[in-house]
Amino acid sequence: MVRCMTGLPVIKVVSKTLPAAWEEAVIKTWKQGYKIKTEYDKSGDPPSRDATMIMIVEEPVSEPRIHRAFPGGLEDLEIYRQEVINGIHDDWINPEEGKWTYTYHQRIFSYQINGEKIDQMDYIIDKLKKREYSRRAQAITWNPKLDPLTDDPPCLQRIWFRISRDTANKPVLNMNTHWRSRDAYKAAFMNIFALTDMQRVVAERLTKEIGEEVKVGRYVDITDSFHIYGSYYGEFKNFLDTVKKRTFEQRTWDSKFAEPFFKEARKRVKEEQKT
Repeated sequence: MVRCMTGLPVIKVVSKTLPAAWEEAVIKTWKQGYKIKTEYDKSGDPPSRDATMIMIVEEPVSEPRIHRAFPGGLEDLEIYRQEVINGIHDDWINPEEGKWTYTYHQRIFSYQINGEKIDQMDYIIDKLKKREYSRRAQAITWNPKLDPLTDDPPCLQRIWFRISRDTANKPVLNMNTHWRSRDAYKAAFMNIFALTDMQRVVAERLTKEIGEEVKVGRYVDITDSFHIYGSYYGEFKNFLDTVKKRTFEQRTWDSKFAEPFFKEARKRVKEEQKT
């Protein structure tokens, strides 16, 4: 960790798997985070714990992929993944009626500028197909005209891809994401689960485009404000107790275990789309 005497601490976490990285990042934020107010505090709320966080997941699609203690159910996790990857809730965007102002899928796959919709992912695939070493394969979410005026602007700001070659000269897809702000305990795990699945999907698309298997490489997650809210300290301490009492194997699930729940979630989505 790099602790700045006059500013927020910078914490770096390196782990093999997604749940290990998330768990360590959350615990370190609790122990080492700066105590500071937020714009959402109610009277009497303790200050949040906050840090700039850099998480490095060396094998983001390796098992186990799921931490049992993330706040939410397995069906919720699959629905959120589909929201980000497939855009199943893009039709919920309707700021005029007080509904959502964006989804990550909409901003990445259908970013709107002056009435034109731009698929940034198509650009990324095409760029890496032509120049695998390009530094320009990125997509942004922030809209400087709309987002500063909303109560809930995007946390995810940018995703960036680059292909490297392993020791056998095989292509490997590296991915970085940069976040403005994120609830470390209640939001970050689901975010990372969905975004690393996007990394897998992009690797598969590139494999088809270039005719050579593209493997999923390391994932780097950078958050300017990685925070734990004071308003739910009591709930969060239950998470800390769980970590102390259970082994890592008892704190995680692999995708095989979760698949029946994911299948049920996909069924729910299909039923909702019929109505």
